[in-house]
Amino acid sequence: MKRGVAIHHQLTRAALVSAVYIGVCAVSLAHAVESVEVVVHQVSAQGVGASIGTLTLADTPNGVAITPKLTGLPPGERGFHIHENPDCGPKEKDGAMVAALAAGPHYDPMHSGKHAGPHGGGHKGDLPKLEVASDGTASKQVVVAGVTVKDLKNRSIMIHAGGDNYSDTPAPLGGGGARIACGVIR
Repeated sequence: MKRGVAIHHQLTRAALVSAVYIGVCAVSLAHAVESVEVVVHQVSAQGVGASIGTLTLADTPNGVAITPKLTGLPPGERGFHIHENPDCGPKEKDGAMVAALAAGPHYDPMHSGKHAGPHGGGHKGDLPKLEVASDGTASKQVVVAGVTVKDLKNRSIMIHAGGDNYSDTPAPLGGGGARIACGVIR
């Protein structure tokens, strides 16, 4: 009889350990594969315009992978950033409406106050440059270390008219200039 009880306890313990292991694996897998698709629109001082494609954001062991499927952009390198607010609408500044200004400043949860690029210890919203091909398409994936998809939800992702030198000099925020496309991360 004691042997039967001992076997029962061993099986119960083994079942409990297996259940915990399966639960941990399921949580890890669910976190590892979190992704979201963001619809990106042209933006202007008049408002949010037509869709130009999507960005897929997905958690990876190295950070968030951002995979663009975009068209209709000016060729070359574009400033690419996460902004604080989930709003791509225009907003008034100095008496004039400004494209996508409702998105607010760059995402900066550590309040660094500096634009130093994706690996420079500044804003968490500093992304690698978006590379746009000569035909106006962007499809090259970039990876952003130090953030998760969860961190980026309820924010916006912005494409600027100019490039990005990852510095605040000679122009603030890398010199990217006007906001030309934007998507809300849900």
